[in-house]
Amino acid sequence: MTGTWVNVGALRARLLAHLEPYARDVVIAGADRDEIGALIFPNIDACRGLAKDASVDMTEDPGVLAEFHARLNIFARSSTGSSNRVTRAIVLKHPPSLDGGKMTDKGSINQRAVLTRRADVVSELYARVPSARVLVIDRER
Repeated sequence: MTGTWVNVGALRARLLAHLEPYARDVVIAGADRDEIGALIFPNIDACRGLAKDASVDMTEDPGVLAEFHARLNIFARSSTGSSNRVTRAIVLKHPPSLDGGKMTDKGSINQRAVLTRRADVVSELYARVPSARVLVIDRER
């Protein structure tokens, strides 16, 4: 909505590198929105080391979410403008699947299919009042 073109491939690669080893993949959201958001597919095995409570779902654990939030805030502070600043994210419980078209035969994530099939999550990501699952990133630079 800002009229600024977003190089999704480059942004996705930078964000994924910044979130390693805790993110397995990310999907960039934000078409027709004022802000860029991200859907994060966590690396559950790596996240176990961050967990404060091993009996809790890793995508809900306060230690895991705190680490993602901290990394996303650092990423936002190092971003140079609205076209490469992620301002909100959700850590997803379920990985992408081949049968839903979310993964290609070669194992690459199909960004458009994920955004389409998880439209409810994208709506939650951009809700005016964010749910507890949405990591809202500091907008201060």
